[in-house]
Amino acid sequence: MIDTADPVVFHCDLDAFYASVEQLDNPQYRDRPVIVGALPGHRGVVSACSYEARSYGVHSAMPVSQAHSRCPHGIFVPVRMSRYREVSQQVMEVFADFTPGVQQISVDEAFLDLSGTRRLFGPPGKTAAALKQAVRHRTGLTVTVGVAATRYVAKLASAHDKPDGLYVVDPGHEADFVLGLELSDLWGVGRKTLTRLQTLRIDTVAALRETRLEFLRGHFGESTGDYLYNVCRGIDPGIYSAESRSHSISSETTFEVDISDRQLIDRTLLELAEHVMFRLREERCRGATVTIKVRDSDFATRSAQRSLKHDLSSVDELYSEARLLLDRRWNGRDALRLIGLGVSGIEPDQDHDAQANLFSDRTEEKRRKVEQALVDLRRKRPDSPPVTRARLLPDPERPPEPEDRGPRNRAT
Repeated sequence: MIDTADPVVFHCDLDAFYASVEQLDNPQYRDRPVIVGALPGHRGVVSACSYEARSYGVHSAMPVSQAHSRCPHGIFVPVRMSRYREVSQQVMEVFADFTPGVQQISVDEAFLDLSGTRRLFGPPGKTAAALKQAVRHRTGLTVTVGVAATRYVAKLASAHDKPDGLYVVDPGHEADFVLGLELSDLWGVGRKTLTRLQTLRIDTVAALRETRLEFLRGHFGESTGDYLYNVCRGIDPGIYSAESRSHSISSETTFEVDISDRQLIDRTLLELAEHVMFRLREERCRGATVTIKVRDSDFATRSAQRSLKHDLSSVDELYSEARLLLDRRWNGRDALRLIGLGVSGIEPDQDHDAQANLFSDRTEEKRRKVEQALVDLRRKRPDSPPVTRARLLPDPERPPEPEDRGPRNRAT
């Protein structure tokens, strides 16, 4: 039983999000296998697919030629990222009706802090059911909700009951819940770590729990050893702890499958740069410190930072700096599961024009003014269609970017 004083965290995960949006926008696609990504006859991979397509063995990151062979009658559609972000924003607005503590971690995924709301909404399970109904009513989409006292266990709980599910782990029962899972179910335990654990004859959560911390540190290093020791006991490792947003603006994407294609990663990085820079414009802020973060399948995280002598002036400048930092922290071969970009040292932008004349060339200044004009347009006409850069429009000749997702080995 959850007490009124207990922390309550929801992990909300939209079901087969890209494909569900396509079925929502095209009623004739409902109950049919929808495959989002490259089109048949073109080089590329599946970015996401509906549950109907999965019944034919189609899955994300599969070459589209193979997907077409397995499901020739499937409906193949290109990625429409601007539309997915638009619907995502609608869902986040529903979440905000229940709590101001919304932490969006990808286009289809968010943590909600519902601590202290029991008297207002009732038991967490009842609140989660009401939230699911509100999302379906407002958007037509289904969402799976995991409820627990921590982010980590809430995320495991949502993955445990996909799709359109609701699973509550009561406080004090985290260890018992995790004990019933497979090692591959543990968020952040990737293929490399699983293989090494099996080599050490550790092939169950129970066996991992019986392993001494010193042994794990000796074989995996202190960071990963501590991580494994904690998560098998249901202890939150703090991967998505609450972030201070007062001095930085950041955005990140968690891929559904590990990605090593430079073209896809560069395109994702450009999207992140656009998102961060437009947030700066919207908040009338400026900043000069760029940070890049990458994470591999085993949750090894690397970051790099650079402070400029002048404030960033455009999306292109931020993207250029981010690519340089990426090259310092990624060898171009290892697959990545997450990439993030941020700007820190944020200050109110009260005197940008004067500084722009000193440090920016005319091209950068034109870009800055265009970006600010787009932000102003969004303020005046929030219901207008989103403006997307040509480089971010779907290209059937280009392998599509994967759906922003969490664990690779989950049904979504």
